[in-house]
Amino acid sequence: MAKICDIVQTAMMTGYLSLDAEDQLRNLLRSKNNPEELNAFTRLQLAAASGEIRQESREQIWQHEAKSA
Repeated sequence: MAKICDIVQTAMMTGYLSLDAEDQLRNLLRSKNNPEELNAFTRLQLAAASGEIRQESREQIWQHEAKSA
């Protein structure tokens, strides 16, 4: 299984966080992690909040809302 740092690095390089990567992160965050892994996750959250990284899950929500409107 990938480490949090690996998933974050991929997302930062591509500018995109897939549903699969989000699921992997959820599973990894259920167990105890070292500070490096938690810091990487925090960087990912900040990048997503600033729009630096697009999230597939958010895009699906927005598409669904647009179709409903």
